[in-house]
Amino acid sequence: MARLNLWRWGVLGLAGLYFLVPLAASVIFTVDVPGQGVTFDAYTQIFSADGFTSSLLLSLELAAATIAVVLLLMVPATVALRLGASRLRPVVEVVCSLPLVLPPIAFVAGIVTVLKWGPEHLSRTPLFQTFVAIQNPDFPVVLVLAYVVMALPFVYRALDAGLSAIDVRTLVEAARSCGAGWPQALFGAVLPNLRAALLNASFLTLALVLGEFTVAQLLGFRPFAVWIVSVSGAQAQLSVAVSVLSLLVTWALLLVLAGFGGRTRTTSRG
Repeated sequence: MARLNLWRWGVLGLAGLYFLVPLAASVIFTVDVPGQGVTFDAYTQIFSADGFTSSLLLSLELAAATIAVVLLLMVPATVALRLGASRLRPVVEVVCSLPLVLPPIAFVAGIVTVLKWGPEHLSRTPLFQTFVAIQNPDFPVVLVLAYVVMALPFVYRALDAGLSAIDVRTLVEAARSCGAGWPQALFGAVLPNLRAALLNASFLTLALVLGEFTVAQLLGFRPFAVWIVSVSGAQAQLSVAVSVLSLLVTWALLLVLAGFGGRTRTTSRG
């Protein structure tokens, strides 16, 4: 038993070094200026940097829209798989896993092909304005659609794990026997028991959208991740400081989510 604990702590220590050493090096790079000593100017300049606020707000808006769309798609689908469409579960698993094996470059190439094909062949139809509207730089809907596809594997696994921990059929039948309709049974009986799974799926989607670079860059948009790379050439310390800050905020959100999920499970047991 002692050897097992020693091995466990050794693995945890190596994992900690693997993550903390690069983070510490990044922090030192941002605060240690040759000839000036230790300074926090890189962090104080973040909020006044050109493009920081607009790019961050755009990424947050895209994340909120992506979370809403992917949950509206996947929650009814996963619940239906548990209730009466279990034969389709392998099909849904394969479809939701495809984004993991599809290279982002190939994915973007397909999107670009469709976006070019639409205006060329639909210029005299009302759909032409649709292709223009979804590429609005102020809020590129095409990015939301792309992020929904990319988030499918994570959202499906999170919801499937949450549904595995509850008896969905019994909950729905109990709600229906009390006179509730299908929507009321879903929102009143199933979703409250999926709170932790919904939070996990939302957090994973938020992290994906905030950190995604390839699709947004190749499509010509400038959300938060693209902005960080764009300022790295002229302001390397500022870009690293923003990356460190965003990483710490992401970890803080993960800890809050873990604590909230733990309280939720404790309350439900009590």
